[in-house]
Formats: sequence, C-alpha cells, structure tokens
Amino acid sequence: MAWILSCCKIPAIWHLSLRYTKYCYPTIVKFIIVVLLLSSTIIIYHETRKVEQDASYAKYVKKYEQYGATDINNPNLYFGIVLDAGSSGTRVFVYFWPRHDGKHNKLLQIQQMRDKYRNPVVKKIKPGLSTFSENPEDASEYIKPLLKFAGSHIPKNKHAETPLYILATAGMRMLPESQQKAILEDLIHDVPKDFDFLFSDTHFEVISGKQEGVYAWIGINYVLGRFDHADDDDAIVDVEMPAINGDTDHMQRKRTVGILDMGGGSAQIAFEVPYIVRFDPSNVKEEDAKSLLAEFSLGCDTHEAEHNYRVYVTTFLGFGSNAARSRYENMLIKSMLSSNRSSLTSLGLSPVSPILDPCLPVEMQTSIDYKNTKYHLEGTGDFNTCHQVIQPLLNKTVPCQKQPCSVNGIFQPNINFANSEFYGFSEYWYCMEDVLRIGGPYSYDVYRKAASEYCATKWSLIEEHRRKGLYTKADEFRLRDQCFKSAWMMAVLHSGFKFPKEYKYLRTASLIHDKEVQWTLGAILYRTRFLPLREIQQGSFQKNYQPPWIPVSVISYEYILILCFIIVITAILLFIRRLRGMGGGRVTLKRVPTMAYYMTEEGQQYDGLRESTSVNLDF
Repeated sequence: MAWILSCCKIPAIWHLSLRYTKYCYPTIVKFIIVVLLLSSTIIIYHETRKVEQDASYAKYVKKYEQYGATDINNPNLYFGIVLDAGSSGTRVFVYFWPRHDGKHNKLLQIQQMRDKYRNPVVKKIKPGLSTFSENPEDASEYIKPLLKFAGSHIPKNKHAETPLYILATAGMRMLPESQQKAILEDLIHDVPKDFDFLFSDTHFEVISGKQEGVYAWIGINYVLGRFDHADDDDAIVDVEMPAINGDTDHMQRKRTVGILDMGGGSAQIAFEVPYIVRFDPSNVKEEDAKSLLAEFSLGCDTHEAEHNYRVYVTTFLGFGSNAARSRYENMLIKSMLSSNRSSLTSLGLSPVSPILDPCLPVEMQTSIDYKNTKYHLEGTGDFNTCHQVIQPLLNKTVPCQKQPCSVNGIFQPNINFANSEFYGFSEYWYCMEDVLRIGGPYSYDVYRKAASEYCATKWSLIEEHRRKGLYTKADEFRLRDQCFKSAWMMAVLHSGFKFPKEYKYLRTASLIHDKEVQWTLGAILYRTRFLPLREIQQGSFQKNYQPPWIPVSVISYEYILILCFIIVITAILLFIRRLRGMGGGRVTLKRVPTMAYYMTEEGQQYDGLRESTSVNLDF
C-alpha cells in the first residue's frame, strides 16, 4: 500500500483533508481488482490441486480398504456366492457390495469378502463335481459343506436376498449332456431344502470355455478400474456400435486391457474389439469365426451403450506349454525316424548316442517314451535354433476361417497395437519370472537375451545354482523345460498372435493389486448387472447426504482468508464512496485535541471548547 500513499500524496498522521481526483481513485480501484484476481487465481489453483490429491488419495484408500475385514453388521451391504466347480475340485467365493447409488451408468462395487482376520472367504474341496457322474444323487451332499461355510459368514437375515451361482467348467464339460443334466437337477432339487439363498434354475449351469474367458476378462478389467469413467490422464479408445437405424455410432471411453493366458494344456487370448466386424452369413467358416466374438452389456439399462462390449476370446487346445513340449518331442522323434540315413537307425536308443535337442540346456540329458520305445535326448542350448524348429507346431499352414487369422487357422481380429495394452498370466509370468527374474513389463530384446543366455548355460552349472538356492521359485522340471517354454512363449506371442517385436505394452503378472483375480468375480458382476434396477425403481438408492451445517474444522482456511479480504476491500470502497460525497470532493477534518490539552490551563479555561483548523491538501 505504500506506493498508493505516495501516489495520492496522503499526508501524515493526525489531521488530513483529501480531495479525491480522477487520478487517484482509478489507481486504487485497479490495485484492488488486480489483488482480487491474483487471490482468486491462487485459491482456484490450490483447490484444484487439492481435489486432484483427494481423488488420488481416495483411489489409494479404496485400493487398500479391500483388505480390511468386511463389516457384516452394515445393513447397506449385499452379498453373493459363486461356486467354481472345476475338474479337480470345487471352490466357493463370497462377494459383497454396498447399495447402488442409483446412477444407470454405474456398476455395482463388488469386492471379495474378508473375515475378521482379513482373510478372503474362500474354501475348496476335492474331488471335482464331475466325479459324481455315476451317482448324481450325491452331488448336493458333496457341496453342502461349501454352502454352510459361505452361509456362516453372511448374516442370517441376508440369506434370502443373497444370490447363489453354481458354475461348472472343464470337468463337467467333458461329461455327456445327460450326466451333466442329472447332476444339475439334483442340485436344483435338494439345495433349497437346506438353504434359503436366492437362486433359480439358470443359476446352476455348465459354462462354456468362451463364457469362462469372458468372465476372466471382465474380472481383470474391473479390478483395474477400466469400466470407470475416464480421467484426463487415462488412455481413450474410440468404439463403434451399431445404431438402431443401421448406421454406426461412435463413442469414446477408457481403454480396456487384453488378456493372454497359457496353462499346461491350452493357451487363451481375449481382448476388446472396438470396431464392427462384418461376416458373410453364407460362409460356414465365417459363421464359426463369428462365434469367437462375444457381445454383452454390463449395465443395468440395455438401452444405454456405455457398458456394451465386444470381446474376442478363444482357447487353443494343445497350445499350452506342456502339451506343446509333448508335441515337439514327438515331432523330433518322427523327424529322426523318417530320415533315410542308415546311420540314424540306432540314434537315441542309448545315452551314448543321444538325439541332440536345441531346446534343452547344454549337456542336459533326459529320456522320453515314444511308441513303447525309450529315446535319449541331450541338450545343445541353442535358443535361436529352438525357436526356429518349433514354428511348425503353430500350424500356420491350416486354411483360415476368415482373414486375418492366428495359429491353427483360427480367425483373430486385427489389434491396434499403437493403442492397446495386454496382461500375460500363468506361463507368461512363470517364463519371465521364475528363472529369468524379469517378470513385469515385457521387452522382446531383454527377454530374448535372457532366454538365450539361460539356454546356453551348462546343466551342471544350473544344478549347482539350484542347490545354492538361486532358483527359489523353480523346481527341476521348470529348470529342464525353461529353454523350450521360453522359445514357445515367444513363438506364440509374435509368430502366432502377431505381436510386433517392438511392442511395449505387455505386462506379465501373477497378481493384480497384490491379489489373485478369479473369473468368478467377472461372473457375479455380469450376472448381477440388473440388480441396481431394484433400487432405482423403488427409489431407495443411497444418496449423498450433505448436513445443513458444516463444522468449522472442515472449512478451508483459504476460504476464511478470502472472506476476510473481501470484507476489508468492501469497507474501503464504501469509505471512499462516502468521502467522495462529502463537500464536493473536499473533505475537512477537524483537529481533535488530545487528553494532554485538557490538562493544561487553557483547556480548563474553555472547558471543552475546541479550536478547529483546516488543512487543505491540493494535488
């Protein structure tokens, strides 16, 4: 304020008279406006940063609050039960979610339930449900311990509104349809006798491999938050959807992730196809290819397309790592036996003259059985040769169902690798992490170098390292097959699924947010998608309640500061306005005697009379 005082030539202290001219008043007003603008800018910036920090903190809290014990006494929580009836056993998973907020475009916030010790509520029993094919009447008794276990963790008054799903997979799919039906009928008939969970006949089902793959894709993308509304820093994808009038609608939303999975017997790929794929209905092969696409909605309102997805998912039987190794060994023996050279007739029949295998570590010796004959192999550890000789196992010469196609002649839609992201699970993670210790983001050059170096290592040295505890995650079988599996994974990824070698958006993982994501999460998310309609139609959905009063402790100090600043500025402006209206712009201030004046003899003589003087300040 000092420069204003100087500009307006305001004299000092105790008596002054001001004439506000056209030069001083605009200067003060400009200064006030500038200060207000600067203050507002600072406050807005600070509050914006605060909102961003609060949003980040909320995501952080939401991520880790999932690990706390579930509050079963909360009346606004709902529960669901899913049984995964696999080939080797059956597992039960219990999930919960809060009351829906009533917005059509929001999904249920489903999480896995945790007990008072913060452990996931899950239990497994053996053998698999398919073992009751000859005595289906015992199926309900078999799963009763799992249902009792789930019911003990859910409040009794919630049982009648808790949906129950029993979904069978690979083991049951291998049974004849009549045996499948007998087992399911026993469950449908007997389960209601002992349990009052919410279910219908469609809740007990043998699901296809395609359904299982879609559920896995839903579960992983849900945990990663890819079904939420996009933030400014999220990757966006343009999605085509068919319109009612036959045209194409476009919308932009958060990019989802694709899934690569490889077990011992099969390999699987699933990813969203953002564009419409046209098929020729007169072509039988193209109709088969069309079945590989799954179109579904996760929203409760089928008329809204925000949560409509088109996902390509397929499983390649025999393309798992162990099955591929077995096919490779058979190919190796057949290739040797089909040779016309007589010197090869006894090759491999003894350890002295083994068959050389480029897909085994250097000097690693093993044996295999082929048509009741034992053949001996010895590794040469040549990764490049191994990668080359296994290419025929991809069956790339099989005619395509529809162009483009990947392995075994199976149709695969084009992937926009410039705007995509994939996660690799199971063998993709084991190949990179258990031995090579490079799990996480995938790099072709780094991976090939590490795999080549391992293959070229002598088996004796690898065994020595294992005895010293350098391979804590790998057993002898993993160390023996690591060279082949590394080459096979790379062949499937780049030669089969046609991922470019410079692709940088593949991440291998075993856990998402430090927890294993089951396909059952995607299953319950999809099958309960219409439940929010109950709250929406009844008008009982939870609203954000804001109390009529706000505690002082939650009011930002910045707001208090800006309020005080505005009050002071307003007071100054009102004072200036009053001064301008006094005396035609000339203000006369009378001299006010001090207390010392009244203590003098002169002050006592006039007893309170004041002599006024005026001081004129001309600018």
